Amino acid sequence: MSKELSSAMSGQSAAEDVRQALSFLMPDLARFWALPLKDYASAVYAEGRRGRCSIRDDAMIRLRAFVTRIALRSGASQDDAEDAGRQISASPVIQTGPHCHLLIEPDAFYTHLFSALGLTAHAHRWHICYNSSTVKFTEKSKKGPGWLSLGGEVVNVFGLSRSRMDPYSICGFNGPYRFTLTERNAGGAANPAAAQLKAILPDSDFPSAAEAIRAANQVLWRRSFPSSLRLLQFDDIDVADLVAEHFEDPTSWLSSRFAGGGEFAENMLRALDRLNSGPWAGWVRQSTDFFWGLEGGRIFPLRLQDGVLSGGSPSFREVGFDPESIAAPLRQRKLVPSLLLTFLVTSILPGIRVLGGCRQTVYYPLMRYLIATALDVARDRELLDALHADEQPGMWGHRVLRQKDGSPFMEIEESGVAMEVADRYGAHSLKDAAGDLASFTSDPIWAELSAHIRAEAIHPASAEWQWA
Repeated sequence: MSKELSSAMSGQSAAEDVRQALSFLMPDLARFWALPLKDYASAVYAEGRRGRCSIRDDAMIRLRAFVTRIALRSGASQDDAEDAGRQISASPVIQTGPHCHLLIEPDAFYTHLFSALGLTAHAHRWHICYNSSTVKFTEKSKKGPGWLSLGGEVVNVFGLSRSRMDPYSICGFNGPYRFTLTERNAGGAANPAAAQLKAILPDSDFPSAAEAIRAANQVLWRRSFPSSLRLLQFDDIDVADLVAEHFEDPTSWLSSRFAGGGEFAENMLRALDRLNSGPWAGWVRQSTDFFWGLEGGRIFPLRLQDGVLSGGSPSFREVGFDPESIAAPLRQRKLVPSLLLTFLVTSILPGIRVLGGCRQTVYYPLMRYLIATALDVARDRELLDALHADEQPGMWGHRVLRQKDGSPFMEIEESGVAMEVADRYGAHSLKDAAGDLASFTSDPIWAELSAHIRAEAIHPASAEWQWA
């Protein structure tokens, strides 16, 4: 057998293992592999059962107002912005898979196409997505928000040196940042695709890379997607304000229960320690305790001990783990919510379905398990019962459509209409559209998960998976 054929067969086998593992843990997914991608896209945006309670209603009111404000910031009229708020309340689904990348970065672009298929199937007007911005410019070799593949070459989006990329988070306010699309091989032949894109992107300075990317994406979206479908993006800095609003109201659940002098947060951390000592180890990483510190464009982990957040930077002042002490540094951009806290206020509390990628499909249900475990200890039955009633609160919705050799910018420039590209892919079966599932098969933790499933250490009836 040739080396190439052996490698291809190995890849097919690995992809099949992933499909089996996904279908095993998420039985509702199994029937979609042979159906058109557009059918699955419609399903993830379909309304599902959502548990209700007074805590949920309060969190949804706050999130709806938050979405309305973000829509206004993106240039929407008051009526259109309020329509975005109504949509999140009536159809509570958001895309949370891509990090804060330019729209035409392949992993992001094909996910946005997938979401567009689902949204238009239900005649929704707003594509609401969370862009994680507590990430560095380089996530791995020549990949990340600071890099973009154009015309067969990798270009430096902001023209930054390695010393300006490696230590910094794109949410940091250490700009100015400007789109340069600097070619890696300076002095060589000009890259026409880079020059063409640079002429389209905003010619302005921005205080953070995340703000620059958000502004550019609005330009790119309006250029290629129909006016009937609007883009609404928010990131971790926006979520910091939402968390602060919760903490500034002493009647909110987050203020009175999560950080209200009890042991709820500590119980969550203890549950996380237990989770990471068993077969689910590594899925929910304890990178930081609920918040990151942010200073000089860098984020650093904080640890909660004896009611105080501390660590990470010699100049960082300890923060008391109480609502008033936390709210102020959130507003001042000295604290940024962790991913766990972000999902708490944007999804778990208000009851929003989130669409994620290869790791989120597993870690999000486990985050819900951590919350539920702490609720059970606290005997908080109202919210616990609401969580238990949720139907498919998290679904696979990122890197579902994967084009290995796709060139989003050229596809858009050639067709001029993104939805024509989306419709073409939407006719493919889910299995074909997902391709070799490389984001899964290249991640060792999925091989570990498959091994635990075969050993029956993990199964759909596992206590930790009851909140999926």
